[in-house]
Amino acid sequence: MKKASKKTQTAETQLLELLQKVLPKATHDAQLASKIYQAVEQELKVKARLTAFEKFCHKVELPDLDPKTVMEVKSQLAASFDDGDITLKPNKKDQSLAVEISLPNGAQLSSEIKVKAATGESAEDPAMELKFAPFPVSLPGDPELIWLLAKRENLTPEEAGIALSKVEENFWASKTGQKLIRDRVERNFPEFINRAPSGMLNEVGLKRHYKIPEPLKVLRPTPTLRKGQ
Repeated sequence: MKKASKKTQTAETQLLELLQKVLPKATHDAQLASKIYQAVEQELKVKARLTAFEKFCHKVELPDLDPKTVMEVKSQLAASFDDGDITLKPNKKDQSLAVEISLPNGAQLSSEIKVKAATGESAEDPAMELKFAPFPVSLPGDPELIWLLAKRENLTPEEAGIALSKVEENFWASKTGQKLIRDRVERNFPEFINRAPSGMLNEVGLKRHYKIPEPLKVLRPTPTLRKGQ
């Protein structure tokens, strides 16, 4: 399961890279090439969000249909789908929760979550058990200022970098991001990493350890002790 997940992400990345090379050769219409690339990229994004949605509905714990529990589920969904209109409909007769999300691009996500007891971490999906590896990043203008992030161990640094760039792009295009821009919040990486919901990062296999960047600490060499000291 781990290999399949990694192969899927690599294949999608390679497909986009291939399109960037092939489209300019296949057509001299730069506008058409851009539209084709954007359409394919958008479809891959929709597919990824659908997979994340289905996985969430499969693994989320729903011990009851109390309003507080339903609101907790909605909050978890909003962390990853803050740009969508989320509708939850409890069905006490069937002991289930109908979930519907309308996305800005017109896509509709729908599923049903059955009431079930808390089971802890899922053992059915090995991909969910992937550990995080350190993924420190910095900006070209100040390479000594480090943001301490983490990535799933099945992602290469290059794949994690691409995923991070996509998340930042999606964040500023979301309702929250657009509101921040209207409120004159500067559109830059520090503001993004400080404000982006953790769910958006987790969705692509990333994790934020610290929101505030840490200056690179240069250690002083330990003096060598002579014999007899």
